[in-house]
Amino acid sequence: MTPPRKPPLPTAEQVLQFIRESPGRVGKREIARAFHLSGDDRRHLKDILKELAEAGHIERGAKRRFARPGSLPPVMVLEAHAQDSDGSLLARPLAWEGDTPPPRIVVLPDRRLKPEAGVGDRLLARLEWAGGEEDDDDDSPPTYNARPIRRLASGPREVLGIYEMGSEGGRLRPTDRREKSDYIVTPGNAGGASPGALVLAEALPRRGRALGLPVARITEVLGDIDHPGAVSLIAIHTHGIPHQFPAAVLAEAEAAQAPTPEGRSDLTDLPLVTIDGADARDFDDAVFAAPDDDPANPGGWRVVVAIADVAAYVRPGSELDLSARERGNSVYFPDRVVPMLPEALSNGWCSLKPHEPRGCLAVTMTFDATGEKRAHRFARGLMRSAARLTYEQVQAAVDGAPDETTGPLVEPVLKPLYGAWKALAEARQRRGALELDLPERRVVVDDAGHVVDIVPRARLDSHRLIEDFMIAANVAAAEQLEAVEQPCMYRVHDRPADDRLENLRTFLASLNLTLAHGQDLKPQKFNQILSKVKGAPHEALVNTVVLRAQSQAVYSPENLGHFGLGLARYAHFTSPIRRYADLLVHRALVSGLGLQIDRDGLPPDAPEAFEEVAAHISMTERRAANAERSAVDRFTTRFLADRVGADFTAKVSGVTRAGLFVSLADTGADGLIPISTLTPADFYRHDEDHHRLVGQRTRRTFSLGQTLTVRLIEAEPLTGSLIFALRPDPKHQHPEKTPAKGSPRHAKALAAARRARR
Repeated sequence: MTPPRKPPLPTAEQVLQFIRESPGRVGKREIARAFHLSGDDRRHLKDILKELAEAGHIERGAKRRFARPGSLPPVMVLEAHAQDSDGSLLARPLAWEGDTPPPRIVVLPDRRLKPEAGVGDRLLARLEWAGGEEDDDDDSPPTYNARPIRRLASGPREVLGIYEMGSEGGRLRPTDRREKSDYIVTPGNAGGASPGALVLAEALPRRGRALGLPVARITEVLGDIDHPGAVSLIAIHTHGIPHQFPAAVLAEAEAAQAPTPEGRSDLTDLPLVTIDGADARDFDDAVFAAPDDDPANPGGWRVVVAIADVAAYVRPGSELDLSARERGNSVYFPDRVVPMLPEALSNGWCSLKPHEPRGCLAVTMTFDATGEKRAHRFARGLMRSAARLTYEQVQAAVDGAPDETTGPLVEPVLKPLYGAWKALAEARQRRGALELDLPERRVVVDDAGHVVDIVPRARLDSHRLIEDFMIAANVAAAEQLEAVEQPCMYRVHDRPADDRLENLRTFLASLNLTLAHGQDLKPQKFNQILSKVKGAPHEALVNTVVLRAQSQAVYSPENLGHFGLGLARYAHFTSPIRRYADLLVHRALVSGLGLQIDRDGLPPDAPEAFEEVAAHISMTERRAANAERSAVDRFTTRFLADRVGADFTAKVSGVTRAGLFVSLADTGADGLIPISTLTPADFYRHDEDHHRLVGQRTRRTFSLGQTLTVRLIEAEPLTGSLIFALRPDPKHQHPEKTPAKGSPRHAKALAAARRARR
């Protein structure tokens, strides 16, 4: 009998075409199956993939999955931003991290959207590859077609700004740095606003007016711009943070009642404690540890992590659930919190207040003496927190300075917690989680909302203890869901993209540091580099550049592992009060383990929406981070507004064609030194690979991480912008001059700063 004819081996062009035509990332196994490859033929495929990746035709992600460079996921949040000459609606990713222009995305008409999508809308959409970049000589961006799933925000476009009166009438000055111009406000559109008021307005159609300023109508007066609370209010409205609960949502929350013991294990005798920041108002996790009494586990530990049972109160499909899903997460500002859940739950029945009965979902984990987990078990429980403690309290008590609350807890509760943590920390070090050392700052406000100080955020062992306990519980949750074959909302962190790694290698080489090539990249490789620069002048610089090389963590129903933590599987389980992802994981655990109380588990049809939900809550997380960062910028600018003209010590935190971004040593405030304010008689070239600007005539160099003395020349609290200039230095032949306010150079510097921050 003649053996079946073996199919021919694919060419590199055929493999490339298959990857390009695939809707998302594909693995080597899928490619081999498509071309009927087996055995030694797979080596041929491996060589082709390596060749294509090195040539830049494809990029490799985690778990050895490949895609076109700059490829987008199958579901994504988009912002419709323009119409082309044919009238097609164009969109762009809401958050684009690439160094190249985003792909061209054409939004296909969808009659289910009423009205149809238009410019300014935010859409959750499915993406389909539509071609582009097929010819190596063609620099045009790739093209996608987007099929809308639902509208997240719609026109008319809202504008937040300050209403002002000038010689030409009313003006609206936007708070958003990305706005290119002011708006005209006619007397009939002023809405009763007084000059200086913070207002919401809607942009009006131009109606044939191609030239001149756009027109807006004020729809709501929010208050006085000088009021401290206006800072976070600007961030809330600028970033579209939902901040008011509908009446039906509040009514459901108010109707919540105390938990009952039915269907729960009794944990009320266990001395669980909560450890949080001093300003925390909701307590959703409690911890306990004790030596394991199993003779077969000498030196081992038993750790209990109990999490507020939010699933018992926020039922699938309820008004509370729909609201929590829309918000995605809580948002934290220096002067307020925009919670995911109403206060009746977030600070009430779902908060593990001391000495009050509360429902919880608890995991008991057993570790050996080296911190390796031997077993875990989940249970729905009824608990009573023994104490509400702060990080500073706990650290002081363990260091020998207990107070009235912590004194009785040192021996029976706190020392066992630290004993178990030391074992977990040892396991984390062996695992090789990424250990970046980057300072954080905290804005301190008084009761009236005024900034009184900006201080370094403490990093104590008590912080690390809670962090490692929560990571262990999160891993156990992901493992448990896989064991009971339930869907999981994973928290995934992909390995760094190849192009970022190459840029990082080029930069490190300039410091005589080497990041090895090879596919088996692990966080330990970065840690080895970080340890070499510990205590060196460029330590902060290397930490910053390594951070920027990393991918962004997101939510996904597909497990890609967590590169930064060095974990094969990971899910968020420990904060269901403030993260919707954690609530989904709770529901899946409840369903998979048969712990339902009155149908509060995961509905049968829920997994079908996991991909869509993952895209949405990943977007809301980025939205929250951007809002929080912009609020801190504005609070910081207010804090420094009366110090215009003062000199500061700063480090270069970013190098761009527009100039140098710097971070002040004492407050961590960020601002821009426009390139036009550097040595005037010189032209500076941007050396992107080495993160520096180089003067073509003087050869003067400004590099990432460099320490400079700078002078504050502009502080704009409305937008949170700080503009600096180099302090005049007599050692240079052409000393830098601070541009006078109102001068052409000053106006040019302001324009450059606004462009750089868009």
